[in-house]
Amino acid sequence: MIARAATSGSVLRGAMPPARRFWWALAAGFASEASAVALLAVSAWLIVRASEQPPVLYLSAAVVGVRFFAISRASFRYLERLTGHDAALRQLASTRADLVRRLVPLAPDGLARTRRGSVLGALVDDVDELQNLPLRVVQPLVSSALVALGAVVLVAFVWWPAALTLLACLVVAAAIATLWGWMSGARAERAIAPLRARLADAVLDHIGSLDVLTAFGAEAQSRDRIARADADLRRAVVRRSGAQAGTAALVSLLAGAASIAAVLVTAPGAASGSLTGPSLAVAVLVPMAVFEVFASVPMAASAWRQVRASAERIADSLPAAPPAELAPETVEPTGDAPALGDGMRLQAASVRWPAAAEPALHEIDLTIRPGERVLVMGSSGAGKSTLAHALVRFLETEGGYDIGARSVHDLSPDDVRLTVGLCEQHPMLFDEDIRQNLLFARDTATDAELEAALDRVGLGPWLRERGGLGARVGERGALVSGGQAQRIALARALLRGFPVLVLDEPTAGVDPDASDRLLTDLLGAVRDDQAVVLISHVAVPDGQVDRVVRIEDGRLVA
Repeated sequence: MIARAATSGSVLRGAMPPARRFWWALAAGFASEASAVALLAVSAWLIVRASEQPPVLYLSAAVVGVRFFAISRASFRYLERLTGHDAALRQLASTRADLVRRLVPLAPDGLARTRRGSVLGALVDDVDELQNLPLRVVQPLVSSALVALGAVVLVAFVWWPAALTLLACLVVAAAIATLWGWMSGARAERAIAPLRARLADAVLDHIGSLDVLTAFGAEAQSRDRIARADADLRRAVVRRSGAQAGTAALVSLLAGAASIAAVLVTAPGAASGSLTGPSLAVAVLVPMAVFEVFASVPMAASAWRQVRASAERIADSLPAAPPAELAPETVEPTGDAPALGDGMRLQAASVRWPAAAEPALHEIDLTIRPGERVLVMGSSGAGKSTLAHALVRFLETEGGYDIGARSVHDLSPDDVRLTVGLCEQHPMLFDEDIRQNLLFARDTATDAELEAALDRVGLGPWLRERGGLGARVGERGALVSGGQAQRIALARALLRGFPVLVLDEPTAGVDPDASDRLLTDLLGAVRDDQAVVLISHVAVPDGQVDRVVRIEDGRLVA
C-alpha cells in the first residue's frame, strides 16, 4: 500500500483494486466488446443471407442473435462501468487515506520546505489520476486483447487467410499507433502532472499572500506567473489532445486498410465458390468492429504514461522514512497522557531541523514545574520556536527530555501531546463556524462550555456581537483578527485541558497597543495548576510570569 511506498511501482500496485472486486469489471468489459464484434458479424451474415431470400426459418436464429447482442452490449457496458468505477473509487479512497497517513508523521516540520501546491497536487490531482490505471489502462488492454484474439479465431473458422491478415494488421497497427502516440505526445503527457502542481503553487501563493503582494505592488507579477503556468499547462494538454486525435485518425486509416486487405484475401475464395456470400461479409466486416475495440489500446498507452508520471510524483513526495530530525513514531500511542508529576526537564538537549547542517538548539537545560509560568525570550532566529516544537515532540531531542518520571523517548509523540499543548504563532482555524473550531479540542463539550471558554479568553462580548457560536471564521481565520485568532486557539487549548501549555509568539501580527492586553487576557485565562511556556521576543506586563529565560544563537543564556 502507499503508506509503505517509496517507488512508483509500489504506488501503482497500491492503486490497483483487489482482483476479487475488479474481475467483474474485466469480465463485463470483455463481454460488452465481444458483443459488439458479434453484433456486427451476425448482422453482416443476416443481411447478406437475407438477400438470398431463403425461408424465414433459416434467418430466425440470426435475428434473435442480433437482438441479443444489441441488448447485451449495452447491458454489459453498464455493468462494466458500474463495477469498474466502484472498484477504482474504493481503491482511490484507500490510496488517498494511505497517502495522508504517510504524510501525517512528517507534519508540520517535515513538510516545512515542501511547496503547498506540490503536496496538494499529490493529494488531489495525482491520486485522482491513479484511478485511470484500472479504468483506462488495465481494463481496456485486457478486454481488447481477448476480444481481438477471439475475433481472429472466429475469422479463422470462416477463412484462415483472412484471419492471418487480420492478426498482422492488428500487430502492425498496435506498433505504429503506440509509436506515434509516444513520439507526438509522450513529453506533454509526462509534463501535465508537474505543470498542474506548478499552477497550483502559483495560485496558492497568490491567494495566500495577496495582502503582501498588493502592499508591495507585486500583484501584477504574481498574476503573470499564474498566467504563464496556466499557458504552459494548456499547451501541454493541447499537445496531448492533438496526439490522441492523431492516433485515433491513424487507427481509423489502419482499420480501413485492414478491411481492404480482408477483401483482397477473400476475393479468390468467393470467386471460386469456396467462400459463401454471408461468410465473405463476416470475414470482411469483422475487422472493422475489431479495430473499433482496438482503438482503446493507443489511448491506454497514453493513459499509462500519465498514470506513471503521477505515480512518480507521489513517490517523490513520500520519503522512504521520516527524517531523523523528527520525533520517531516507533512507540504505539496508548491514548493516556503521561503524568506531569514534578514537571518536565530538558537536560543537555540539542534540536535540529530537517536537512539543517547545525542544531538550532545546543545543550539546553530547562525545567518547567507544574503551575509555573516561564517566559522564553530571544531575537528572531534564536531558537525559540525550535524549543516549542521540541517540547510538543514535532522535533526529536538529542539528550534528556523527561515528563514526570518518564523519558519522552519511551513515549509516543501523540501521547506527549496529550500533556503538552501548543498554540502556534499562526493558529490554524478551519473554514467552519466557531463552534466546530472549538469542538476539535473536545467533541463532547456543550455550547455552554464553549461559551464559557470564550468568556475566559475575553471573547464573550465579541461572540455575542457576531451572533453566537454559529458565526464562521473564514478560511484559515480570514474573518477574524490576529488577536481574536489567538484567543480562539487558547480557548480551544483550555477546553482540551493540557497540563502544560506552550504559547509561541501569541502577539505576532497584533497591534503593539493591544499586545499587553492580549497577553494579560491569555495568561489570566489559564488555570493556576497549568504550566505555561510563553515564547516571545518582547517583554510582558509585570507580574504575569514567574521566571524569564533567554535564548541566543540556540543556547540558553539566562
